[in-house]
Amino acid sequence: MQVKAAIAFQPGQPLVVDTVQLEGPREGEVLVQIMATGVCHTDAFALSGQSSTTRFPTILGHEGAGVVVEVGRGVTELKPGDHVIPLYVPECRRCADCLSGRSNVCRSIRSTRDRGVMPDGSSRFSRGGEVIYHFNGTSTFANFTVLPEIALAKIREDAPFDKVCYIGCGVTTGVGAAIYSGNTRPGDKVVVWGLGGIGLNVVQGARLAGAGMIIGVDPNPAREAVGRRLGLTHFFNPKDCGKELVPAIVALTGGGADIAFEAVGSTAVMRQALDSCRLGWGTCVIIGLEEAGAEMSVRPVDIRYGKTLKGSYFGGIKGRTQLPQLVDWYMQGKLVVDELITDVLPLEQVNLAFERMHSGEAIRSVLVF
Repeated sequence: MQVKAAIAFQPGQPLVVDTVQLEGPREGEVLVQIMATGVCHTDAFALSGQSSTTRFPTILGHEGAGVVVEVGRGVTELKPGDHVIPLYVPECRRCADCLSGRSNVCRSIRSTRDRGVMPDGSSRFSRGGEVIYHFNGTSTFANFTVLPEIALAKIREDAPFDKVCYIGCGVTTGVGAAIYSGNTRPGDKVVVWGLGGIGLNVVQGARLAGAGMIIGVDPNPAREAVGRRLGLTHFFNPKDCGKELVPAIVALTGGGADIAFEAVGSTAVMRQALDSCRLGWGTCVIIGLEEAGAEMSVRPVDIRYGKTLKGSYFGGIKGRTQLPQLVDWYMQGKLVVDELITDVLPLEQVNLAFERMHSGEAIRSVLVF
């Protein structure tokens, strides 16, 4: 079938909206009509050419919502008409990772996903006989896409696509990091480095978990107001603080944060976040994507004296099992989503969405088909 998609032909080049061919679902696969998709920094990171797992030409996008159109042989839990959110972190419920109870990082199809192909080693997209690769196993910058059944979360049918698509990455990654990866507890003193589409959701996740102090750090002063509406209690602009930033946070928290979340993607900021944690039990949770090959320096004495440095992938959330609850929370008014979506644009304006993200004007732009 012919579908409309935004194609990334080369790293660093604007996307081209054109028609591509899409094969139907094979065994264990599902054809989904994408109704809306968010534009995330991870898409920009891949487009920059820094991602070692992105193959060009590709159809980016991993933060979508849509409707099941057709299912392949062997699909048992989804049917045409179901509303779904694609998952760049699948949940097969069979591999050692899924069964461990310790991780949400299902690796059952990781090797093929990171090569831009489906589990059988082939792509469903093409253009003029040329292969177009999948991105993150999702490729939601197309109005139809094919995914493995294990990479789809079934959601309630009354949830608006142009809002809950954001739960496909940004909301889940941030809220989940606060609740699951960071294990925020009532009364905790939390600092969030970076108040973008992920960091602001860390703020509201920390609020939901009952944090007593939530400090935001961001060079964009406009982020303070929205952050406070989500639960922020204090704000620092690093441009105003310079080298006194970390000492100021340590002083404000009375010895350091219980949990610091890094949502910037800078190794320098990661180190600052770790330094802002309290000795003895402070935990630094890294969420942001760093530059390819970047390394972070750590003083062993900090770790020896009880600090913990850990990562968070997709917020530590199991997509098929736990993500639908976040949709419920949004529909119940517990999660703020609408306020964080600053633009709703047609697919043809995908490049404008990237521009507004890079300029800081948009928290999250959503593309609709």
